[in-house]
Amino acid sequence: MTTSATHGTGGPTENALRRALRRARDGVSLDVAEAAVLLQARGEHLEDLSASAARVRDAGLEAAGRPGVITYSKSVFVPLTRLCRDKCHYCTFVTVPGKLRRAGHGMFMSPDEVLDIARKGAALGCKEALITLGDKPEDRWPEAREWLDAHGYDDTIAYVRAISIRILEETGLLPHLNPGVLTWTDFQRLKPVAPSMGMMLETTATRLWSEPGGPHHGSPDKEPAVRLRVLEDAGRSSVPFTSGLLIGIGETYEERAESLFALRKVSRAHHGIQELIIQNFRAKPDTAMRGMPDAELDELVATVAVARHLLGPSACLQAPPNLVDAEYGRLIAAGIDDWGGVSPLTIDHVNPERPWPQIDELAEQSRAAGFALRERLCVYPEFVRRGEPWLDPRLRPHVAALADPETGLARPDVLPQGLPWQEPDEAFTASGRTDLHRTIDTEGRTGDRRADFDEVYGDWDALREAAAPGMVPERIDTDVREALRTAADDPTRLTDAEALALLHADGPALDALCRIADDVRKSAVGDDVTYIVTRNINFTNVCYTGCRFCAFAQRRTDADAYTLSLDQVADRAQQAWDVGAVEVCMQGGIHPDLPGTAYFDIARAVKERVPGLHVHAFSPMEVVNGATRTGMSIREWLTAAKEAGLDTIPGTAAEILDDEVRWILTKGKLPAATWTEVVTTAHELGIRSSSTMMYGHVDQPRHWLGHLRTLADIQRRTGGFTEFVTLPFVHTNAPVYLAGIARPGPTVRDNRAVTAMARLLLHPWIPNIQTSWVKLGAEGAAEMLRSGANDLGGTLMEETISRMAGSSYGSYKSVRDLVAVAEAAGRPAKPRTTLYGEVPEERRRAAEASDGHLPELLPVLE
Repeated sequence: MTTSATHGTGGPTENALRRALRRARDGVSLDVAEAAVLLQARGEHLEDLSASAARVRDAGLEAAGRPGVITYSKSVFVPLTRLCRDKCHYCTFVTVPGKLRRAGHGMFMSPDEVLDIARKGAALGCKEALITLGDKPEDRWPEAREWLDAHGYDDTIAYVRAISIRILEETGLLPHLNPGVLTWTDFQRLKPVAPSMGMMLETTATRLWSEPGGPHHGSPDKEPAVRLRVLEDAGRSSVPFTSGLLIGIGETYEERAESLFALRKVSRAHHGIQELIIQNFRAKPDTAMRGMPDAELDELVATVAVARHLLGPSACLQAPPNLVDAEYGRLIAAGIDDWGGVSPLTIDHVNPERPWPQIDELAEQSRAAGFALRERLCVYPEFVRRGEPWLDPRLRPHVAALADPETGLARPDVLPQGLPWQEPDEAFTASGRTDLHRTIDTEGRTGDRRADFDEVYGDWDALREAAAPGMVPERIDTDVREALRTAADDPTRLTDAEALALLHADGPALDALCRIADDVRKSAVGDDVTYIVTRNINFTNVCYTGCRFCAFAQRRTDADAYTLSLDQVADRAQQAWDVGAVEVCMQGGIHPDLPGTAYFDIARAVKERVPGLHVHAFSPMEVVNGATRTGMSIREWLTAAKEAGLDTIPGTAAEILDDEVRWILTKGKLPAATWTEVVTTAHELGIRSSSTMMYGHVDQPRHWLGHLRTLADIQRRTGGFTEFVTLPFVHTNAPVYLAGIARPGPTVRDNRAVTAMARLLLHPWIPNIQTSWVKLGAEGAAEMLRSGANDLGGTLMEETISRMAGSSYGSYKSVRDLVAVAEAAGRPAKPRTTLYGEVPEERRRAAEASDGHLPELLPVLE
């Protein structure tokens, strides 16, 4: 059935309608075809459908603790700019620079204009500033670029961030941001300044975007795949997000149903869709679609009812009240529970011909349908009550000032007042289990999982479904013997098919592969097995990113959570220096309270205490976190970090540089492209890095190959990697394993194949291949030294991350221990610096005297 939802003349059979209605009444899961049938219900059938949808809604309101309540948000509408790079054929919001100039307007609203509206709204009791604007206007209009440059903003998002802070500080209104298509990094930039954001999906019908004459043709930001990615990134970033459909723009009933299913999939995966708007198309004069008929009320009512059945009782559904000609009762009867933003001050700039209803009228219409009207904030009450990670700590005071602590709804008697937008106080106060680096080996962890295991990682059932396709091994037909000959002759000539065959090698073929890799190792770097005397300092394990492989991260209230003070970090660095260390490696969780400048303070504290110690610190995820919290670019932030004392960065947070795998492993960590951007930018600034790959979870050899090819390509361009580190997945306490999704780590075969192929595929670009004694133990590390590795990493002195995950190989190795591992592989050992240089004699003597570890693991002074 492909009947147009707008112009259709055919329809489903009576039997099909009755069957679908019965399944809806019975609460049976509907498929796309059944949903498409129900979207065409009319008359008594539509009343039947609406009645069952209303029962679903009522059950959800009862469970949420607000039975019989319909909500709305008292808001002001701020059209920050009406310029846009898109050309939607139904839009009157967007204009061109010439028209703005003739009307006496700037390319963007000025801060004074924005704040004037916000102040007036606050005086009327509004609590939301709905900031709406066109997509990336500077990409199309030079005038927009010139305005941003003249006012000191790198891009539109930078202005949105800055004006949001001023609204918070000077008026107390809560910004709800609608800036269009956002990247993952954009979400990190904006999350600290806005408790909620939104973007309509509109439709997943690609043809309406790709085909000439379609309503979205010529609009790059309206590609459905792009918009779905935005919804996914919002969920991954724990941003309460509003989305929805625009119905009646030429989609078929099947396409409309598919759009609802797509929204349901995203909602189930991340639990981050706070509301869905079902908006009916209204034709406007002076647009390409001015002759298109409006979506009829029955279309809207049916879509609301089907959405309620598909999204379930916990979903919040909204239909704009100014677009329905006062037919409020029918929408309530179909299952909505929210009227959206209603302003007593500003017009609806997207639909200027449709004035908002008076709030008193909405209350009366709701009351007539048996519902009480209650005010909410722009961020829905469920997310107000959830708190972290959905609300940034910088916004908590602003939200708390306006929210009822019991219900999460708005306090109607409160007028907003400006509050400082600032970093949380006492970010570096020592707290929690700060002796975990010592007691993890003696007392262990308190429990095998953090207390919010069922919420922080997203939906485990949806994750299992997403993980299944990627874990299916592929058939390999390439001749392994021929691939081995190529590897032995010239590994740089290995094709992808040959490399993949070798990554699957086993038995005698694997033995031969490891011998070839070992020969290449010998010719590239000689027989010395290098190691570094270093100390790991993990300054906090509080983190809400939701990495599903990580057993280190804790909530701030968990028994094993801790944060070190700056003095404690410096003390540990001093202790390391005293026993011969040449480096400290510092990484931590993405603690919501730490300001973006905290990393500078950490590096500076170490350098001030021990000027000669090399600071190897801050993963690409931490770099992005620091940059987005400060509003700096990645380049600016890294430059400032270098000035504060940062020498090199660890290439961790890479996991697998393939987003197919990445979004299974982690909910909210940076995408592969952003990881690449961080390390290449660091290399361009003279900040070198390691590179890593964590394998043996939900990945396959094809993912390893792609990862290694990516690293080789980066190295050919920048030359900035010091080494490649193999990181076998430690499964024991990893959430993704406890949930029954991941494998129990790599096999011995996997470890040998990855080490050998890293040597071959990265040759000659990355000469140093490091194996991990922490994850493999001494015997396993020695085997990797016979398979192409040449480096053992560091003494560490303390190691908490792998031990929290369940590694049984301890938290430190002495120099003698590492020398013994090298000897077990039949090779000499040699100390090195971070950059693989010669260790000064004074450092050698200090390390030899202490054997490279802390006496009795010296207690940290409080």
